[in-house]
Amino acid sequence: MNTTVQRYFKAFNAGDVDGMLDCLSDDVAHHVNEGQVREGKEKFRAFCEHMNRCYRENLTDMVVFDAEGGTRASAEFIVNGTYLATDAGLPEAKSQTYRLPAGSFFSLADGKITRVVTYYNLADWTRQVS
Repeated sequence: MNTTVQRYFKAFNAGDVDGMLDCLSDDVAHHVNEGQVREGKEKFRAFCEHMNRCYRENLTDMVVFDAEGGTRASAEFIVNGTYLATDAGLPEAKSQTYRLPAGSFFSLADGKITRVVTYYNLADWTRQVS
């Protein structure tokens, strides 16, 4: 199992943004669900800070997959969350809880994550918090 990806998710669940950043290459490409690609650690940090203001999330039922050679990995998991503060363009936040299947895909080089892609069903999330 990919130890870099494991450390990344352990840091996520601990709310440790610096720990997540430590797993990333300086030029990481972050493909956000329903959003634009953000490049670099500073944009990733800004995204995490925004998410931590609006959402409290814990990932469970984690299964990590590795491709031969260690250059790719993926994970599927359940996002258990609370919607804390209204995010622009989305329903009003009232501390609603949600449970959402999701998945992430990773590219890796030299022990660092160079690409993070995360997918979930936004319509399902919207239904749960509306």
